[in-house]
Amino acid sequence: MKTPHVRSTQLAVVSEARKWIGTPYQHQASLYQVGCDCLGLVRGVWRHLYGQEPCAIPAYSVDWAERGHGETLFVAAQKYLDEISPDMAETGDVLLFRFSTRHIIKHCAILTTPHRITHAYWGKCISETALTPWWQNRIAAAFKFPD
Repeated sequence: MKTPHVRSTQLAVVSEARKWIGTPYQHQASLYQVGCDCLGLVRGVWRHLYGQEPCAIPAYSVDWAERGHGETLFVAAQKYLDEISPDMAETGDVLLFRFSTRHIIKHCAILTTPHRITHAYWGKCISETALTPWWQNRIAAAFKFPD
């Protein structure tokens, strides 16, 4: 990850993402301290920064990515966030992950320090964890929230 030169938007993203730590995992949800999934965290941070979400999120199944409907998460991120090279990611940026080379992107997290991410995943509440080599090797894309 790049040495950070932090903008005010990035500080707001990190601060808000950390507030959500401890929120239980709940598929499709985006409710602070009630429940959310990885996308729900990004949606919650978006609402904190900008107010209303830019579009309604259609219902999605737990196995949406395995059903082969294309790079839905990546395409949505390209539409609403500013794409950057993953090696240029800084604190406050959104990282997208591909769990293997043959699978589509299906997980997102917020980079909260150069070596830590905040995210939600099945069976776990939102937490801040190390950006270990396992996670680093699965980064497929990175995005900034718009200024």
